[in-house]
Amino acid sequence: MAEFSSEPSDEDGGGPVKSFLEHLEDFRWVLVKVSVALALAMLICLIGANYVMAIVKWPLTHAKIKYPGTNQVVTVSFGTNRLGHFQLSDAQEKSLNLGTNRFVAVTVEPLTLGTNQVLGWQVDPNPASVHDSEQMQIELINLSPVGGFFVAMQVAFYGGLVLSAPFIFYFVIGFVFPALKINEQKYVFRALFIGGGLFLVGVAFCYFVLMPIALTASQKYSNWLGLGASQWRAEDYISFVCRFMLGMGLGFEMPVVILTLVKIGVLSYATLSKARRYMIVINLILGAFLTTPEVVTQVLMFIPLQLLYEITVWIAWYWDRQEKKRAVREI
Repeated sequence: MAEFSSEPSDEDGGGPVKSFLEHLEDFRWVLVKVSVALALAMLICLIGANYVMAIVKWPLTHAKIKYPGTNQVVTVSFGTNRLGHFQLSDAQEKSLNLGTNRFVAVTVEPLTLGTNQVLGWQVDPNPASVHDSEQMQIELINLSPVGGFFVAMQVAFYGGLVLSAPFIFYFVIGFVFPALKINEQKYVFRALFIGGGLFLVGVAFCYFVLMPIALTASQKYSNWLGLGASQWRAEDYISFVCRFMLGMGLGFEMPVVILTLVKIGVLSYATLSKARRYMIVINLILGAFLTTPEVVTQVLMFIPLQLLYEITVWIAWYWDRQEKKRAVREI
């Protein structure tokens, strides 16, 4: 791997000059180290795949069902088994008289009447049972004998990618930095530090805010089309969730990438200002590609991405103004 330049010849100089074969050898070692780091991280995540899966399923367990109208919704349970959720009609509400709360939990129990065994029901006062009735009840399933293995490998890959990301960035930086000028190294190093934080913010925003909304919208559209939405393929769910979070995290790094290019001199405020209309289209396309195919979630993803771009343009404008003032003072 190429080493960081500790004694640059001048302010604009980079690292030591190497032949093509030497660079190729350095690149080979970078690939080896990246592969080893990813493999070890995947092994760790494969051992703890059940814990990683619980993290991936969190948005699904916190997505709420949207019921039309204002009629009561009853969750019926028999022992530890959940029989389902049922929205009552006006006549059923009057006859059952389950109270004034919209979401009600009911347990079915065997009763003895003389010599007969019958089933009766009673309202479950447990707040957790009532809370469950507001959540999506989606079962993730495998549809093949080897499905569990593929799901475990999929979970291990995405989890390993996240776990090994700091090491991968370190190896790549060590290879690329010596080829940059000293002032470029300074800006790229700052960009990596800030970009890492923005990436985590984007992933967290998607995980805690957008993902439950997107999953709710998906089930709602399925029900609207008259299709069952109580079971999803596990591999499809994992792929969608991880792709969505990764795309949102990368989208939040857009300001850092653009501002770094501005500092280096590749882009300018004038260029960014003219590209605003194109970025609106690009961000809408990203929202359509990375989210569910419905307007609400696309707009929720588009708004923060476009807002970040507008902030980037204003920062570039401020830098351009400062450069012009500095140039006037030096005349």
